[in-house]
Amino acid sequence: MIELLADPQIWIAFFTLTALELVLGIDNIIFISILVDKLPKEKQEFTRRLGLFLAMFMRIGLLLTLSWIVGMTQPLFSVLGADFSGRDLVLLAGGLFLLYKSVGEIHETLEGAAGGQGGVIKSTFAGIVMQIVVIDLVFSLDSIITAVGMVDEIAVMIAAVIVSVGLMMFFARPIGNFVSAHPTIKMLALSFLVVVAVVLIAEGFGHHVPKGYIYSAMAFSVVVEMLNIRLRRHSTRADLEATSYAEGEKS
Repeated sequence: MIELLADPQIWIAFFTLTALELVLGIDNIIFISILVDKLPKEKQEFTRRLGLFLAMFMRIGLLLTLSWIVGMTQPLFSVLGADFSGRDLVLLAGGLFLLYKSVGEIHETLEGAAGGQGGVIKSTFAGIVMQIVVIDLVFSLDSIITAVGMVDEIAVMIAAVIVSVGLMMFFARPIGNFVSAHPTIKMLALSFLVVVAVVLIAEGFGHHVPKGYIYSAMAFSVVVEMLNIRLRRHSTRADLEATSYAEGEKS
């Protein structure tokens, strides 16, 4: 252990893997934030933390079964010349599930807005947790396979997972509150999850899509939307000032 701590290459691998786990965990945080928004306020924080705890334990559990993880990348069968492994099947199922949930949430939000409602339909605690577990499995599998390809030391992998999930817990609440408070950001996040779902399905069919392009496009969209929010806030303030001035002139 002392040798590991004294090795600068280990520290570089640790920080690199932690940063990567954080980036790969963004979609997980967004999905959990949107799901817990359906629960009563008093249960949201507990469920958010529970979801991230489950993600952490699931990733550590997968790390402790590396032989099984490696075996999941071996082809199980072929269809029309395309090989499918256990990982491919999990990614396909997870992508379809995430696509179904994201499109359903978009439809639900639009129907709620059209009907003059808030677009929030309360769900059961058990149902939300089960959905979190399913999507945690998909994101954890993809994340751990990436980690195995980067680092050889299992202790470094586990440490990076624990630190990254701790940081995600720190940022999850403000991200969730921000997404919940801004409908346009929530719609943008749901659209992002649709893209992630399509990428998971493509990966399941053996077509690798660099995630850097996806996250860069998402970051650009968020920056544009932040500018729009600031512009709307400035316009609202200007309208209020103009109205107050007009009323003062009348009096």
